[in-house]
Amino acid sequence: MTATGADREAAGPTTRGYWWWERRRSVALDVGLALLSALECALEGVEFAGDTGLPVPAGVLFGLFAGAVLVVRRRWPIAVVLVAIATTPAEMGFLMGLVGLYTLAASEVPRRITAVLMSMSFMGTFIVTYVRLRQSVDEQADFGPGDWYVPLMSLFMSLGLTAPPVLFGLYIGARRRLMESLRERADSLERELSLLADRAEERAEWARTEERHRIAREMHDVVAHRVSLMVVHAAALQAVAPKDPAKAVRNAALVGDMGRQALTELREMLGVLRAGESVTARAASVPLASVGQAAAAAAAAATEDGPRLHEVETLVGESRAAGMTVELSVDGEARAYPPEVEQTAYRVVQEALTNVHKHAAGAKTWVRLAHRDAEVAMQVENGPSDAATADAGLPSGGNGLVGMRERVLGLGGVFVSGPTDAGGFRVSAVLPAPGAA
Repeated sequence: MTATGADREAAGPTTRGYWWWERRRSVALDVGLALLSALECALEGVEFAGDTGLPVPAGVLFGLFAGAVLVVRRRWPIAVVLVAIATTPAEMGFLMGLVGLYTLAASEVPRRITAVLMSMSFMGTFIVTYVRLRQSVDEQADFGPGDWYVPLMSLFMSLGLTAPPVLFGLYIGARRRLMESLRERADSLERELSLLADRAEERAEWARTEERHRIAREMHDVVAHRVSLMVVHAAALQAVAPKDPAKAVRNAALVGDMGRQALTELREMLGVLRAGESVTARAASVPLASVGQAAAAAAAAATEDGPRLHEVETLVGESRAAGMTVELSVDGEARAYPPEVEQTAYRVVQEALTNVHKHAAGAKTWVRLAHRDAEVAMQVENGPSDAATADAGLPSGGNGLVGMRERVLGLGGVFVSGPTDAGGFRVSAVLPAPGAA
C-alpha cells in the first residue's frame, strides 16, 4: 500500500531532520559520492598542478574542494554543474559532472535552465576533448587518420559524458513526479472515502431518526384516537349503566369493537416494523446507505397498508357514536390520490378529532374536505367546550399538532392551526396531489 501523508509525517526523525536530506541513506549516498569525487579531483589535481606549474599541494587542495561540492547536489544542483563545467579545462571532475547533470535533470529546475547548462557542459567537454585529441594525433607522426577522426571522436565522447546522465535524470524525475502524483491522488481518494463514509453514516443516522419519528407518529395516531374513544365510551357507560342498561350494553359493545380495532391496527404496524427490521438486518453487510433504503421500504409498506381518505366518513361516525356532535361536508368530486397523501389527510382528521375529545368535550365539530384540481384540503373546527359535558380526563402529550405539522410539511403542504374567535379551535391543512387519478 502507498504510504499516506499522515504516515510519512508520523515517521518522525528517522526520515526527516537532516538538513535538506529526507532519509539517512540519502545522506550516506551523497557523502560517499562527494568523497569519491574529491578523491578523483585530488588525483587529477596532481597532473593539473604539473601542467600549470602550481605547487602539487595547491592542486590537490583545489581538487578536494571542487570534488566535495557534490555533497550539496540535492540542494543546489545548478552550482554543482557550474563547478563541473568550470573544472572541465583542468580535466577533472568527471564523476561530479555525470552526477551533477543527472541530479539537475531529475530536479524541479526549469527545463530551459537544464538545456542551457547541458549545452555548456557538452561544449566544454567537446572543446577540451578536441584539443587533447588533436594534440595526441599530432604527436604521433605514424598515425595519420582523416580529418573526420578528431571531431567525430570528440563528438562521441562529449555526447557520452552528457546525454546519458541527462536522459536518465529526466526519466527518474518524471517517474518521481508520477509517484508523487499517484500518492497525492491516493491521499485525496482516502480523504474522499473517509468523507463519504462519514456522510453515509450521517445519512443512515438521519434515516433511522426519521423512521423512529414516523413510527412514533403512527403509534400516537393509532393508539391515541382509539384509546380516546374507548375512554369516552367507558365514561358514558359508567354514567348510563344505572339508568339505561340497554344503552350500557351498546356502549360496552362499542368499547369492545374499539379495542379490537386498536389491536388490529397495532398488529399491522408491528408487522410492518418486523418487516423493516428484517430488511435492515439483510442490509447490514452492505454500505450504510442501505439503512436508508430499508427505512424507505418499511415506510412505503406502511403507507400502502395505511388508511385511505374515503374512510374519513367511518372515522366521523365513530366520533358520533362516542357522543360528539360532528358534521361532515365534502366539496368537489372525490377521486383517488397517492397513498401517502390519502394517509396523511386521514391522520390529520383523526388527530384533530382526538384533540376535540381530549380538550373540548361536548363541543360541536365540523369536518370539511375539499377536492381541488391539484390538491386536497381538509379542515376540522370545533366550537367552545360544553360545560355541561363531563370531561373524560384524557391525558395529552402535546405531540398531536407537532405530528400533524410534520406529516403535512413532509409532503410539501401547508398546515395552520389555532384558536377561533368563537372560543374554539381550528386545524387546516392543504396537501398537493400530483398525479391524482
